[in-house]
Amino acid sequence: MALKFTDENFEQEVLNSDQLVLVDFYADWCGPCKMMAPIIEELEGEYDGVAKVGKLDVDGSPNTSAKYKVMSIPTMLFFKNGEVVGSIVGAVPKTQITDVLDQNKE
Repeated sequence: MALKFTDENFEQEVLNSDQLVLVDFYADWCGPCKMMAPIIEELEGEYDGVAKVGKLDVDGSPNTSAKYKVMSIPTMLFFKNGEVVGSIVGAVPKTQITDVLDQNKE
């Protein structure tokens, strides 16, 4: 199961991580988010040890969502060394996500 990021653990788990981090901003009521959930789960396993993959519920963590100006969900933000290095908005093919992960994993 993908990691759960929250307003409380975001700085420690994402911004201070020594790995590339993929944060999937989602909500339980969001249809496209539900479509992306199995892909996010797959990526967590495939990138274990290379990148941290997790989800952040925008309803449960509104401060982080607002800080990064997440207006549409799903939004996937890619963090490296505490900075956003990529973003994807909407339900997309898995290859589009892996392309961004692969470009930033070194």
